[in-house]
Formats: sequence, C-alpha cells, structure tokens
Amino acid sequence: MPGMRDIKRKINSVKNTQKITKAMKMVSAAKMRKAQDAMNAAKPYARKLTELVNSIGSRVSKEMHPFLQPKEEVKSIGVIVVSSDRGLCGAFNNNIIKTFSNFVKQHSDKQIKVITVGRKIDDYVRKRKYNILDSYITFGGRVRYDDAVAIGEKVNEYFISDEIDELYLIYNEFKSIVYQTPKVIKLLPVSLEEGTEMDAVDYLFEPNPASLIKEILPKFLNFNIFSVLLESTAGEHGARMAAMDNATRNAGEFIRKLTLTYNKARQAAITKEILDIVNGAEALK
Repeated sequence: MPGMRDIKRKINSVKNTQKITKAMKMVSAAKMRKAQDAMNAAKPYARKLTELVNSIGSRVSKEMHPFLQPKEEVKSIGVIVVSSDRGLCGAFNNNIIKTFSNFVKQHSDKQIKVITVGRKIDDYVRKRKYNILDSYITFGGRVRYDDAVAIGEKVNEYFISDEIDELYLIYNEFKSIVYQTPKVIKLLPVSLEEGTEMDAVDYLFEPNPASLIKEILPKFLNFNIFSVLLESTAGEHGARMAAMDNATRNAGEFIRKLTLTYNKARQAAITKEILDIVNGAEALK
C-alpha cells in the first residue's frame, strides 16, 4: 500500500484538477449559451432564404446560374470539414474525423479536395497528405458572417472555374446541449425543393427572377456556411461542457476512493503504533 504522504499528494493533485475542470465547464456553459442564441437567431433567416431560393429557382432555367447546373461528369469533390481548434470536448472531433474518413472511402473514385475549418481536422488531413484547398483555424469560437463570406467567395471561385464539381459540408449538427451528431450535406450544385409556401402564391419579382437568382445564390451559399459554423461552435461548447462535467464527477469519485485508501492507511498506522506501545509495555513488565 502506498504511503500516506503519497496518497495525500495525489488527493491534492486531483482536487486541483477538479477545480480546473469545474471552471472550464462554467466557461463552456457561458460560451455555449451565447453561441446557441446566435445559432437560433440565424435559423429563421436561413429558412426563409431557402424558401426564396427554391421559389425563384423553380421559375428560372438552370442555365441561369452555375450553382444550379449539375456537372456532366463529377471528377473532383470539394469538402468543407468543420472541427474545433482545441480538444477536451469528448468525441466531438473524433466523430467528424470518422465521418470524413467514411466519406472519402465512399467517394474513392473521385478526387477529394478539402477546405478545413478548425485546427483538429487540419492537423488530421495534413498528416495524411490530402489535397487541401484552404485552411481556417483562427476563428477561436467567435464566428462572424465575414468569415463565412471569405470561405464562400473561395468556394465560388473553385466551383465556377471547375476546380471542384460538387461541394459538401461535414459538421456536427447541434441536437441538444449534450448531443451532437455528424452530418453531411450537399451545398453545390443547389438542389431545389418543391412545394414551398412561396410557390402557392404568384409573386411579381423586381427585378426579374433571373437577376434575383444571380444575386441571391451567392448569399445563400454564404449563409449556409455561416449557419453551419454557428451550429458547430454551439456543439463544440456543449460537448466541452459535458466532457468537463464528466471529468469533474470522475475526479470527485477518484478523490473519494483515494480518501478511503488514505483513511485505511492511517488506521493501519495507528493500529501499528498501538501494537508497538502495547508490546513495549508488556516487555517492561
């Protein structure tokens, strides 16, 4: 059995770790609430923008904009993969990496070109020598719309110049505070949905639908990227909060076990001292 001094040192060390994990949990909870508010605020606009694109897109020819035109032959696929910059967030990044790896296997006959958002996924793809178009690792959990616009403008160039024939997004969808699930969505070419609310009414468009679609589709791409970044950020803070909560509780359980071991060792030492005193007293008789 280890000595009492060693056990006491371990108890103090775990207590210090517990204080750190508890503080990190509180910080993540505060950041998550802000990120969740931003994510929820963006959802109504994203929903209406999608309805608008579907409504106008159904009134124009697909030749009006490259985003509406499927390529005759898909040779290269662009993938925007979103992870976190830091760890200590449970399986958040591992799930993204697994989903990306499975995506690459499913499209092994195509050339995969990656746009990384987050240090963790960037480190992963660089070690495995993937074709990286761009890397973004400086958001630090504070996502601005300008960041999404910068990514969207690059993607626009790649798609228009035939650098990529399709574009996908891989990210963690925010289901709840403690549950995020990896999701793969196709961004380009845009797949129009039928039967939206706006299709039920015949609107007068000014300017004409063809001019509107050219203005709206780039914004549609940018805001989709922005929404995903917000959702991933909220999921990251939620995952880190849950991970730190588990770590705090595990530390408490470990402290309890160490304290029990310490008390047993202390009791054994006291019993030994009593026996030594009794034996000494008997020897003096």
